[in-house]
Amino acid sequence: MTEKKEDFEAIRQIYTVLVLHFMDGLTQQAIASQLNLSTSKVNRLITQGRKLGMVRIDIESPFQRLVELEQRLMDIARLVSTVVTPTVPGSAESTLQQVGRAAANQLLETLRDGDIIAITGGKAVSAVVDNLQPERAFDVTVVPLTGGVQGKFYTDVNHLATQLADRLGGRTMLVHAPLFAESREQRDMLMDMASIREVFDLARKASVALVGIGSIRTPGSSYYDLHPISAADRDALFSQGVSGEMMAHLIHADGSVADFPLNSRLVALDPTELIRCPQVIGVAAGTEKVLPIQAALNGRFLKSLVVDEVTAAAVLTAMESKQNVA
Repeated sequence: MTEKKEDFEAIRQIYTVLVLHFMDGLTQQAIASQLNLSTSKVNRLITQGRKLGMVRIDIESPFQRLVELEQRLMDIARLVSTVVTPTVPGSAESTLQQVGRAAANQLLETLRDGDIIAITGGKAVSAVVDNLQPERAFDVTVVPLTGGVQGKFYTDVNHLATQLADRLGGRTMLVHAPLFAESREQRDMLMDMASIREVFDLARKASVALVGIGSIRTPGSSYYDLHPISAADRDALFSQGVSGEMMAHLIHADGSVADFPLNSRLVALDPTELIRCPQVIGVAAGTEKVLPIQAALNGRFLKSLVVDEVTAAAVLTAMESKQNVA
């Protein structure tokens, strides 16, 4: 009976200390003073409480619905990580900037000195660069994954690579070649040039790849800034099952790279060449990106995805529906 009483008193004391520390927020020193114990005794009691399984910590985000979306996306798409941001109703630009900030933070959490960062062009990648606010300089090298298209700040991947390197305090190597060559033969010649080959070889060794995911279904899609085509050619793309673009490559719904003439003239790495990259971060915002995101996920091109809530929910609905049918 005495032993049970001693056990009860010991557990009660541990419980009291745990409540004061974890629920009332008192420091160990304040608890020691209040209970006339030594600080080391309080520390031992907290440790004992943990060992006895008396401490259970539940952390819930005020954006719990987003956390749940992230987990479901990771599970169904077998991603390493996912970030879902709130969608700003009626403002596609504000939504894009919010996604850009989240992706910028993820990039900073991922980076290590000595890393090679490979990037595409695009509005989403531009939003990431614009929202990057590092607290220190990083010894990194930034390289493009594609040639560039001059005329708009987000289609000139060399411009974005230079901006990113400047913000991080790193260096950059650029691809001085157009995104689209005039023929397959010219493309092969450009890809074999020493200066271009050197940059793309570095890109193949990238520790982190930051990539946009492009739509081809809407007239204002960035893809048509890269290469304007007629309405008839667009219809031909749709009829061949093309769902989107990644690294300027047109891709089918199943993630396979389309056998389309434009793809054969690209001065760019193929999406499949990033398979060994430890961290491929896809960035996208807007419901027009639902089909392209699905295609990129089906192709297993991404390790991580940063996307807004409405778009994430639509992607999940489509993928879960297809899974249930199968």
